[in-house]
Amino acid sequence: MPDGEVYKPIAAEAEIGKQETSLEKIISMTRKVINTDNAPAPVGPYNQAIAASGQFLFIAGQIAIDPRLGDVVYTDDVKKQTEQVLANLEAILTAAGATFQDVVKTTVFLADMNDFAAVNAIYAKYFPENTAPARACVQVSRLPKDVLVEIDAIAVISG
Repeated sequence: MPDGEVYKPIAAEAEIGKQETSLEKIISMTRKVINTDNAPAPVGPYNQAIAASGQFLFIAGQIAIDPRLGDVVYTDDVKKQTEQVLANLEAILTAAGATFQDVVKTTVFLADMNDFAAVNAIYAKYFPENTAPARACVQVSRLPKDVLVEIDAIAVISG
């Protein structure tokens, strides 16, 4: 502060805590699937959009590393790699007090777009089509540790 002034917050910390508690009561998790006939229908187990409010959880891209082994598993099987990726996502969601139902957006990165259908078949087991999150799916030239699939996620959970 200029001239040695000491910063004094307008609201006392106790008041800020009360305000946050009030906000937590106001902001409860809502999730609404948005679909319209005026845009192309999804070509997989996902929805056009999800409207949500609450606390955002951004999950880093997960690959097929088994945490017990600390190494990539199923190096030549995209279905089994997808199962491991989704198990890793589930573990992170659980640690945050969330479930797959709280996921509002995912991005699927594939080493080969020819694996699209195989990945969708596994993905659909975790995300039922009628409530599945919005999603993007892209083929990339290479993924970490040369895995076949990587998935990141955004979830919205209540306070």
